[in-house]
Amino acid sequence: MTVARSEMVTQGEEACYHCISRCVRGAYLGGVDPYTGQSQDHRKGWVQARLQELAALFGIEVITYAVMSNHLHVMLRTRPDLVEGWSAEDTVRRWLTLAPKDHAEDGRPKAPSRTAIKALAGKPKRLDEIRSRLGSVSWFMRSLNEFLSRTANREDGCKGRFWEGRFKCQVLLDDAALLACMAFVDLNPVRSGLADTPEQSEYTGLYDRIQDRASGPDATWLCPIGVEESGGLRGVLPLNLDEYLSLMDWTGREIRLGTRGEIPAELSDILGRLPINQARWLDTVKDYGKLFHQVVGHPDAMKPATEILGKRWLRGVRAGKEAFTAD
Repeated sequence: MTVARSEMVTQGEEACYHCISRCVRGAYLGGVDPYTGQSQDHRKGWVQARLQELAALFGIEVITYAVMSNHLHVMLRTRPDLVEGWSAEDTVRRWLTLAPKDHAEDGRPKAPSRTAIKALAGKPKRLDEIRSRLGSVSWFMRSLNEFLSRTANREDGCKGRFWEGRFKCQVLLDDAALLACMAFVDLNPVRSGLADTPEQSEYTGLYDRIQDRASGPDATWLCPIGVEESGGLRGVLPLNLDEYLSLMDWTGREIRLGTRGEIPAELSDILGRLPINQARWLDTVKDYGKLFHQVVGHPDAMKPATEILGKRWLRGVRAGKEAFTAD
Protein backbone atom coordinates (compact mmCIF):
# COMPACT_ATOMS: atom_id res chain seq x y z
CA MET A 1 0.00 0.00 0.00
CA THR A 2 1.28 3.48 -0.85
CA VAL A 3 2.29 5.58 2.15
CA ALA A 4 1.23 9.24 2.20
CA ARG A 5 4.13 11.58 1.45
CA SER A 6 3.29 13.61 4.55
CA GLU A 7 4.02 10.54 6.67
CA MET A 8 7.37 9.94 4.99
CA VAL A 9 8.68 13.51 5.09
CA THR A 10 8.84 15.28 8.45
CA GLN A 11 8.35 19.02 8.27
CA GLY A 12 10.42 21.26 10.54
CA GLU A 13 13.12 18.69 11.28
CA GLU A 14 16.49 18.15 9.63
CA ALA A 15 16.51 14.85 7.75
CA CYS A 16 17.99 13.16 4.68
CA TYR A 17 15.99 11.67 1.82
CA HIS A 18 16.58 9.67 -1.37
CA CYS A 19 14.11 10.66 -4.10
CA ILE A 20 13.59 8.77 -7.36
CA SER A 21 11.63 9.94 -10.41
CA ARG A 22 11.06 7.69 -13.41
CA CYS A 23 9.93 8.69 -16.90
CA VAL A 24 6.81 7.25 -18.49
CA ARG A 25 7.26 4.51 -21.03
CA GLY A 26 8.76 5.94 -24.21
CA ALA A 27 10.05 9.16 -22.62
CA TYR A 28 13.77 9.73 -22.31
CA LEU A 29 15.61 11.94 -19.84
CA GLY A 30 18.97 11.11 -21.40
CA GLY A 31 20.70 8.60 -23.63
CA VAL A 32 19.67 7.65 -27.17
CA ASP A 33 15.96 7.50 -27.90
CA PRO A 34 15.45 4.19 -29.79
CA TYR A 35 12.37 5.57 -31.55
CA THR A 36 14.09 8.58 -33.11
CA GLY A 37 17.75 7.57 -32.87
CA GLN A 38 18.52 10.98 -31.37
CA SER A 39 20.64 11.51 -28.27
CA GLN A 40 18.86 13.18 -25.37
CA ASP A 41 21.98 13.59 -23.23
CA HIS A 42 21.68 17.37 -23.34
CA ARG A 43 18.67 16.99 -21.07
CA LYS A 44 20.94 15.74 -18.31
CA GLY A 45 22.45 19.19 -18.29
CA TRP A 46 18.98 20.61 -17.65
CA VAL A 47 18.76 18.51 -14.50
CA GLN A 48 22.13 19.63 -13.20
CA ALA A 49 21.43 23.31 -13.89
CA ARG A 50 17.95 23.16 -12.34
CA LEU A 51 19.25 21.41 -9.22
CA GLN A 52 21.81 24.19 -8.77
CA GLU A 53 19.08 26.82 -9.09
CA LEU A 54 16.82 25.12 -6.59
CA ALA A 55 19.62 24.49 -4.09
CA ALA A 56 20.29 28.24 -4.07
CA LEU A 57 16.61 29.07 -3.42
CA PHE A 58 15.36 26.35 -1.07
CA GLY A 59 16.36 25.60 2.49
CA ILE A 60 17.33 22.17 1.20
CA GLU A 61 20.79 20.91 0.28
CA VAL A 62 21.54 18.52 -2.56
CA ILE A 63 23.76 15.76 -1.18
CA THR A 64 24.24 14.06 -4.54
CA TYR A 65 22.35 13.04 -7.67
CA ALA A 66 22.52 10.81 -10.73
CA VAL A 67 20.79 11.35 -14.06
CA MET A 68 20.16 8.13 -15.99
CA SER A 69 18.47 7.51 -19.35
CA ASN A 70 14.92 7.17 -18.00
CA HIS A 71 15.12 7.99 -14.30
CA LEU A 72 16.62 10.38 -11.82
CA HIS A 73 18.07 10.01 -8.31
CA VAL A 74 18.35 12.99 -5.96
CA MET A 75 19.52 12.89 -2.34
CA LEU A 76 18.41 15.84 -0.22
CA ARG A 77 18.94 17.16 3.28
CA THR A 78 16.38 19.53 4.76
CA ARG A 79 17.73 22.50 6.73
CA PRO A 80 14.86 24.14 8.65
CA ASP A 81 17.43 26.15 10.62
CA LEU A 82 18.46 27.95 7.43
CA VAL A 83 14.85 28.72 6.51
CA GLU A 84 14.13 30.18 9.93
CA GLY A 85 17.24 32.34 9.67
CA TRP A 86 16.11 34.10 6.48
CA SER A 87 14.69 37.59 6.75
CA ALA A 88 11.16 38.20 5.49
CA GLU A 89 12.43 39.98 2.39
CA ASP A 90 15.03 37.31 1.61
CA THR A 91 12.35 34.64 1.91
CA VAL A 92 10.05 36.50 -0.49
CA ARG A 93 12.87 37.21 -2.93
CA ARG A 94 13.62 33.49 -3.09
CA TRP A 95 9.95 32.64 -3.66
CA LEU A 96 9.38 35.24 -6.36
CA THR A 97 12.53 34.06 -8.12
CA LEU A 98 11.17 30.51 -8.04
CA ALA A 99 7.63 31.54 -9.01
CA PRO A 100 8.00 34.84 -10.91
CA LYS A 101 4.95 37.03 -11.46
CA ASP A 102 6.31 39.18 -14.28
CA HIS A 103 7.87 38.16 -17.58
CA ALA A 104 9.66 40.04 -20.34
CA GLU A 105 8.41 40.14 -23.93
CA ASP A 106 10.58 37.15 -24.82
CA GLY A 107 8.91 35.12 -22.08
CA ARG A 108 11.85 35.15 -19.70
CA PRO A 109 11.02 35.83 -16.04
CA LYS A 110 11.88 39.24 -14.63
CA ALA A 111 13.76 39.66 -11.36
CA PRO A 112 11.34 40.43 -8.52
CA SER A 113 10.89 44.14 -7.93
CA ARG A 114 11.56 45.80 -4.61
CA THR A 115 7.92 46.84 -4.41
CA ALA A 116 6.64 43.28 -4.92
CA ILE A 117 9.06 41.92 -2.32
CA LYS A 118 8.07 44.44 0.34
CA ALA A 119 4.36 43.97 -0.33
CA LEU A 120 4.48 40.19 0.12
CA ALA A 121 6.89 40.39 3.06
CA GLY A 122 4.23 42.33 4.96
CA LYS A 123 1.77 39.41 4.93
CA PRO A 124 2.64 37.13 7.91
CA LYS A 125 0.34 34.21 7.04
CA ARG A 126 1.48 34.13 3.43
CA LEU A 127 5.08 34.40 4.59
CA ASP A 128 4.69 31.35 6.85
CA GLU A 129 3.28 29.40 3.91
CA ILE A 130 6.21 30.42 1.70
CA ARG A 131 8.74 29.40 4.36
CA SER A 132 7.04 26.02 4.64
CA ARG A 133 7.21 25.48 0.89
CA LEU A 134 10.86 26.54 0.61
CA GLY A 135 11.74 23.94 3.23
CA SER A 136 9.62 21.17 1.69
CA VAL A 137 11.07 18.17 -0.15
CA SER A 138 7.78 17.80 -2.03
CA TRP A 139 7.94 21.38 -3.32
CA PHE A 140 11.61 20.97 -4.22
CA MET A 141 10.89 17.86 -6.30
CA ARG A 142 7.77 19.44 -7.77
CA SER A 143 9.83 22.46 -8.89
CA LEU A 144 12.40 20.15 -10.43
CA ASN A 145 10.09 17.68 -12.17
CA GLU A 146 7.58 20.20 -13.50
CA PHE A 147 10.37 22.22 -15.06
CA LEU A 148 11.89 19.14 -16.69
CA SER A 149 8.58 17.80 -18.00
CA ARG A 150 7.51 21.13 -19.49
CA THR A 151 10.91 21.69 -21.09
CA ALA A 152 11.08 18.17 -22.52
CA ASN A 153 7.49 18.29 -23.83
CA ARG A 154 8.15 21.66 -25.44
CA GLU A 155 11.22 20.26 -27.18
CA ASP A 156 9.32 17.16 -28.31
CA GLY A 157 6.30 19.19 -29.44
CA CYS A 158 3.88 17.14 -27.38
CA LYS A 159 1.73 17.22 -24.26
CA GLY A 160 0.98 14.80 -21.49
CA ARG A 161 2.84 13.05 -18.73
CA PHE A 162 6.62 12.89 -18.73
CA TRP A 163 6.95 11.15 -15.33
CA GLU A 164 5.25 7.94 -14.23
CA GLY A 165 3.78 9.68 -11.22
CA ARG A 166 4.95 11.37 -8.05
CA PHE A 167 8.51 10.78 -7.00
CA LYS A 168 9.33 7.89 -4.68
CA CYS A 169 10.99 8.77 -1.40
CA GLN A 170 13.21 6.95 1.10
CA VAL A 171 14.05 8.25 4.56
CA LEU A 172 17.71 7.75 5.51
CA LEU A 173 17.94 7.32 9.27
CA ASP A 174 21.66 7.22 10.05
CA ASP A 175 25.16 7.82 8.68
CA ALA A 176 25.63 4.21 7.56
CA ALA A 177 22.41 4.31 5.52
CA LEU A 178 23.41 7.69 4.10
CA LEU A 179 26.84 6.45 2.95
CA ALA A 180 25.40 3.30 1.36
CA CYS A 181 22.76 5.31 -0.49
CA MET A 182 25.32 7.88 -1.67
CA ALA A 183 27.50 5.11 -3.05
CA PHE A 184 24.52 3.52 -4.80
CA VAL A 185 23.48 6.83 -6.38
CA ASP A 186 26.96 8.11 -7.28
CA LEU A 187 28.03 4.78 -8.78
CA ASN A 188 24.81 4.20 -10.74
CA PRO A 189 26.48 4.73 -14.15
CA VAL A 190 29.29 2.34 -13.18
CA ARG A 191 26.92 -0.28 -11.81
CA SER A 192 24.78 0.00 -14.96
CA GLY A 193 27.77 -0.37 -17.27
CA LEU A 194 27.47 3.16 -18.67
CA ALA A 195 30.86 4.21 -17.29
CA ASP A 196 34.02 2.34 -16.40
CA THR A 197 35.15 4.58 -13.56
CA PRO A 198 33.70 7.30 -11.28
CA GLU A 199 35.66 10.01 -13.11
CA GLN A 200 33.76 9.06 -16.28
CA SER A 201 30.34 9.08 -14.57
CA GLU A 202 29.05 12.38 -15.87
CA TYR A 203 25.93 14.01 -14.42
CA THR A 204 26.41 12.60 -10.96
CA GLY A 205 27.33 14.37 -7.76
CA LEU A 206 30.48 12.24 -7.60
CA TYR A 207 31.65 13.46 -11.01
CA ASP A 208 31.01 17.07 -9.98
CA ARG A 209 33.04 16.63 -6.79
CA ILE A 210 35.94 15.11 -8.72
CA GLN A 211 35.91 17.97 -11.24
CA ASP A 212 35.64 20.66 -8.58
CA ARG A 213 38.20 19.17 -6.20
CA ALA A 214 41.08 21.10 -7.77
CA SER A 215 39.25 24.38 -7.19
CA GLY A 216 39.03 23.95 -3.42
CA PRO A 217 36.42 22.70 -0.90
CA ASP A 218 33.99 25.57 -1.56
CA ALA A 219 33.90 25.14 -5.34
CA THR A 220 31.01 22.70 -5.54
CA TRP A 221 27.36 23.65 -5.08
CA LEU A 222 26.67 20.31 -3.43
CA CYS A 223 26.40 19.75 0.31
CA PRO A 224 29.92 19.23 1.76
CA ILE A 225 30.99 15.70 2.64
CA GLY A 226 33.05 16.49 5.74
CA VAL A 227 31.71 17.51 9.11
CA GLU A 228 33.56 20.82 9.17
CA GLU A 229 31.66 24.05 8.65
CA SER A 230 31.96 25.35 5.10
CA GLY A 231 30.21 28.59 4.25
CA GLY A 232 27.33 27.74 6.57
CA LEU A 233 26.85 24.31 4.99
CA ARG A 234 27.54 21.42 7.35
CA GLY A 235 28.99 18.16 6.08
CA VAL A 236 26.92 15.00 6.11
CA LEU A 237 29.43 12.26 7.02
CA PRO A 238 32.29 11.65 9.46
CA LEU A 239 34.89 11.55 6.66
CA ASN A 240 36.47 14.11 4.38
CA LEU A 241 36.16 14.54 0.62
CA ASP A 242 39.38 12.71 -0.26
CA GLU A 243 38.37 9.73 1.88
CA TYR A 244 34.96 9.60 0.22
CA LEU A 245 36.44 9.81 -3.28
CA SER A 246 38.94 7.04 -2.46
CA LEU A 247 36.17 4.79 -1.18
CA MET A 248 34.02 5.44 -4.26
CA ASP A 249 36.97 4.85 -6.61
CA TRP A 250 37.75 1.44 -5.11
CA THR A 251 34.08 0.44 -4.80
CA GLY A 252 33.32 1.47 -8.38
CA ARG A 253 36.24 -0.47 -9.82
CA GLU A 254 35.38 -3.61 -7.86
CA ILE A 255 31.76 -3.44 -9.00
CA ARG A 256 32.74 -2.80 -12.63
CA LEU A 257 35.23 -5.69 -12.69
CA GLY A 258 32.91 -8.02 -10.81
CA THR A 259 35.63 -8.85 -8.29
CA ARG A 260 35.48 -9.23 -4.52
CA GLY A 261 38.87 -8.02 -3.43
CA GLU A 262 39.67 -7.39 0.22
CA ILE A 263 38.96 -3.83 1.32
CA PRO A 264 42.29 -1.95 1.59
CA ALA A 265 43.37 -1.05 5.12
CA GLU A 266 42.94 2.70 4.63
CA LEU A 267 39.40 2.23 3.33
CA SER A 268 38.62 -0.27 6.06
CA ASP A 269 39.52 2.42 8.59
CA ILE A 270 37.09 4.83 6.90
CA LEU A 271 34.23 2.32 6.94
CA GLY A 272 35.17 1.42 10.50
CA ARG A 273 33.90 4.82 11.68
CA LEU A 274 30.38 3.72 10.82
CA PRO A 275 28.43 0.60 11.82
CA ILE A 276 28.83 -1.08 8.45
CA ASN A 277 29.36 -4.76 7.68
CA GLN A 278 32.48 -4.41 5.54
CA ALA A 279 32.24 -7.98 4.23
CA ARG A 280 28.88 -7.04 2.67
CA TRP A 281 29.78 -3.52 1.54
CA LEU A 282 29.91 -4.27 -2.19
CA ASP A 283 26.68 -6.29 -2.09
CA THR A 284 24.97 -3.51 -0.15
CA VAL A 285 25.92 -0.93 -2.78
CA LYS A 286 25.15 -3.13 -5.79
CA ASP A 287 21.81 -4.42 -4.49
CA TYR A 288 20.72 -1.31 -2.58
CA GLY A 289 17.66 -0.76 -4.80
CA LYS A 290 16.42 -4.30 -4.11
CA LEU A 291 17.28 -4.43 -0.41
CA PHE A 292 15.63 -1.26 0.88
CA HIS A 293 12.24 0.36 0.46
CA GLN A 294 10.75 3.36 2.29
CA VAL A 295 13.05 3.61 5.30
CA VAL A 296 16.77 2.80 5.39
CA GLY A 297 18.93 2.32 8.47
CA HIS A 298 19.84 0.02 11.33
CA PRO A 299 16.83 -1.90 12.70
CA ASP A 300 17.08 -0.02 16.01
CA ALA A 301 16.57 3.23 14.10
CA MET A 302 13.78 1.73 12.01
CA LYS A 303 11.61 0.76 14.98
CA PRO A 304 10.41 4.31 15.75
CA ALA A 305 9.70 4.84 12.03
CA THR A 306 7.58 1.69 12.04
CA GLU A 307 5.44 3.13 14.82
CA ILE A 308 5.13 6.54 13.13
CA LEU A 309 3.94 4.91 9.91
CA GLY A 310 1.48 2.75 11.84
CA LYS A 311 2.97 -0.51 10.57
CA ARG A 312 3.93 -3.72 12.31
CA TRP A 313 7.03 -4.10 10.18
CA LEU A 314 8.94 -2.41 7.37
CA ARG A 315 10.57 -3.99 4.37
CA GLY A 316 14.35 -3.92 4.65
CA VAL A 317 14.72 -4.57 8.38
CA ARG A 318 16.71 -7.77 7.83
CA ALA A 319 18.80 -6.11 5.11
CA GLY A 320 19.49 -3.22 7.46
CA LYS A 321 20.67 -5.57 10.18
CA GLU A 322 23.00 -7.39 7.80
CA ALA A 323 24.34 -4.24 6.13
CA PHE A 324 24.60 -1.83 9.05
CA THR A 325 25.95 -4.02 11.82
CA ALA A 326 29.73 -3.77 12.14
CA ASP A 327 31.41 -7.10 11.43
